Amino acid sequence: MKEQFEARMLRIYFGESDKWKGRPLHEAILDTSRELGLAGAIVYRGIEGYGSSTRVRRSRHWALSTDAPIMLSIIDTEDQIQKLLPHLDEMVEEGLIAISKVEIIRYSRALPPTPGGH
Repeated sequence: MKEQFEARMLRIYFGESDKWKGRPLHEAILDTSRELGLAGAIVYRGIEGYGSSTRVRRSRHWALSTDAPIMLSIIDTEDQIQKLLPHLDEMVEEGLIAISKVEIIRYSRALPPTPGGH
């Protein structure tokens, strides 16, 4: 089954060492997104990058302390994304949030017809 519709993509960029109430920030945002009923989210851990502070964040396999760049991506309706923004205002101390209009094509397995057409 294929459906196509317009949605919003929210991307949040921050560092791996960023925390919210003692927890890794990406975990706190994922939990909040799930609690708010957002469709889904994924966290990407980058190799290297920098943001507004111009401090380079690197992922080093051999280092004990890392501060790799993190990008968390969520795609959902505009209404759902708007529910999350006030929470992000509290949670994200340093980072960047980008919101884009996106065209979604979602593929899913259609349920087989039930006997009797129900």
